[in-house]
Amino acid sequence: MKKCSKSHHEALAELNITPLLDLAFVLLVIFIITTTPIVNDLDVDLPSAAKRPKDPKSKVNYITVNNDGSMYLNKDQVDLASLQQKLVGLRLDDPDLNVVLRGSAKTKYQRIVDVMDVLQQAQVGKVNLATEPNAETAPRKN
Repeated sequence: MKKCSKSHHEALAELNITPLLDLAFVLLVIFIITTTPIVNDLDVDLPSAAKRPKDPKSKVNYITVNNDGSMYLNKDQVDLASLQQKLVGLRLDDPDLNVVLRGSAKTKYQRIVDVMDVLQQAQVGKVNLATEPNAETAPRKN
């Protein structure tokens, strides 16, 4: 006597469409995101505005610290006291003073900290540290 069981053919006749629907929804989302909307579909006579010249970029000042400890503001050699006086004068002329601090890789760290203290005392808000890209981590051009 044969037991009642489902036939193997009957299991193959059922098709699971859930993965197909998931794929369809993913493709639909991709098409919606990548399709740019048409903005210029109507002709509109736009009003004109007065042209305003762009504000000139503020001059960047460079402080260079060599490995022997000598310091330069732009190209003038300075010490810490005269550096602070000159920075205060520059900040009075340009309240939005921008300074780039460049130090030799062999410079003692304390000299850089001293210059940053002078920058803080002179209330210079925009200070950048100049670096060179590392050859190992720099992107390669093919």
